[in-house]
Amino acid sequence: MNKQAATDLGQYGWKNELQQHWDNEFGASGSEQCPARVIADLGQKYRLITPFGEMWGELTGRFRHRLDTEGEGTFPAVGDWVAAECRPLEGSASIHGVLTRRSQISRQAAGGQTKEQIVAANVDVLFLVAALNHDFNLRRIERYLIMAYSSGVTPVILLSKADLCEDPASYILQVQSIAPGVPVFAVSALEDQGMEQLSPYLKTGITCALTGSSGSGKSTLLNRLAGKALQATQEIREDDSRGRHTTTHRELFPLPGGGVLIDTPGMRELQLWDGGGDGLSGAFADIEELAAGCRFRDCRHQRELGCAVQEAVRTGQLDASRLANFHKTARELKYQAAKERKREAVRAKGGNRKKARSNAWSSELD
Repeated sequence: MNKQAATDLGQYGWKNELQQHWDNEFGASGSEQCPARVIADLGQKYRLITPFGEMWGELTGRFRHRLDTEGEGTFPAVGDWVAAECRPLEGSASIHGVLTRRSQISRQAAGGQTKEQIVAANVDVLFLVAALNHDFNLRRIERYLIMAYSSGVTPVILLSKADLCEDPASYILQVQSIAPGVPVFAVSALEDQGMEQLSPYLKTGITCALTGSSGSGKSTLLNRLAGKALQATQEIREDDSRGRHTTTHRELFPLPGGGVLIDTPGMRELQLWDGGGDGLSGAFADIEELAAGCRFRDCRHQRELGCAVQEAVRTGQLDASRLANFHKTARELKYQAAKERKREAVRAKGGNRKKARSNAWSSELD
């Protein structure tokens, strides 16, 4: 290895516990493969950070075939640690596998098909960015919280563009009312307002990610934290506070003070994916707590007698719009889960037929 080209993977989040997992999953692969992290997903190719520096990475034919036909695991995502066979002189690498993820941020993929899209992997802290302008929306923040809780990451809410708001404190109180226990900070990247509050999350070994709607100021925040212009920024329309996508793909950046930050494209509308079922209960923990006082264990919190949740709405303890969003989101996730179960059943049936044909072919050869 050329020592001048060597990269310390510790700057990108590699640590002892990952080394233990690596030894268990890829230790038998010998010295041909080394850990590398996916720092950008550009479709057919990936940008990797390896012990030899940055390289282009592609899946091996065997690994791609396994993902396509057997459904084992998923394709690499930004933030993944992969087993890479590096060719330093060529600046390229072959990806043989993906290290088991600690967390993955997912959403429902665009289009009519029910399918999980992984936004980022191995994230510790998810910054949910909402701008303090006309586009501010509590119901949207609730949806991002569901994504965070279902992904197994720690949510932190950043109310951006605080320099354009006359009373940021009132917005903080509004958000705290629908996100109990979640840190909420009003910040301005342009005016360097409140940015010091993020320091505890930006330490070596910690992976953070930014998500939010288009025009919320994610790219400006990234540039401020990195101390240089890494992503292009665009002005939003002042009449409706809507912006265009300035980030076109997911990418991971090391920060000068330690830690790494993943920037993601803005979302006009977040289509939820709650595979584990923990997102709804996490984002609406206050309703779950109130539900413990309902007369009936299977209370749907609608017109049932003795419903503690409806009583909280009547007394003003719980906002009616929050309960309405809870019901709406629960129906959405229930419908999505039913479609996913049907899709998996069809896939399993097709896999069984394919296996039967393969066994029959093997028998003919015998």
